[in-house]
Amino acid sequence: MNITALRPRLIGCIDPIGNLFVRIGMKPNQITVLSLVFGIACAVCYMNQQFLAGSILLLISAVLDLVDGNVARKTNRKSDFGAVLDWIIDKYVDGLVLLGIGLSGTAIISQFVAVPAYTDIAIVGLAIIGSLMNTFIKPVTYAEIGYTKKEDGKISDPLEGVGFFGRPETILCLIVFGLISQIWIAVILIAVCTNLSALQRIIYLARRYGSYKQE
Repeated sequence: MNITALRPRLIGCIDPIGNLFVRIGMKPNQITVLSLVFGIACAVCYMNQQFLAGSILLLISAVLDLVDGNVARKTNRKSDFGAVLDWIIDKYVDGLVLLGIGLSGTAIISQFVAVPAYTDIAIVGLAIIGSLMNTFIKPVTYAEIGYTKKEDGKISDPLEGVGFFGRPETILCLIVFGLISQIWIAVILIAVCTNLSALQRIIYLARRYGSYKQE
């Protein structure tokens, strides 16, 4: 179970915001791009060790990421390109935000242990890799195994509830620990948990689809 599996229950909470964007006439893809703008602004703030401001900007970006789909459903503007753009923007935001922390020079474990400077950068790198790969498993599964059925504009697949630490958990960690200026905790959690979550998904797929096909 993860936060993503609870997504349908959370949609109602953003209805008022979605209604606002519908009234001002913004299109879903424009909202998606706007979420990238706030994500980039967050990365710049993080790079300058302005973690409180950056986390607020990241929260806005995350809300917009939910609102675009909400507006698409309300205005009947769901499109395959919109779904693809949403995936792409999400990964840009994830990578840039974590990269911003890496470029900030913030001490991760070097504040506690005498290690080479590149060790902190390596941990940020693991966080970026884990964050991207944990999500990348899903589109690869769609392509190779063949999930195509969509529900509310998103492909329905068994991986939705597999993996204990997905993108929502990553974003939540960054926001919470950024607000209290302890972003190093978020980086360690993301580096460890996203990679373990990816492994969890790989094991699930191996057990379900690992048998050899007869030609």
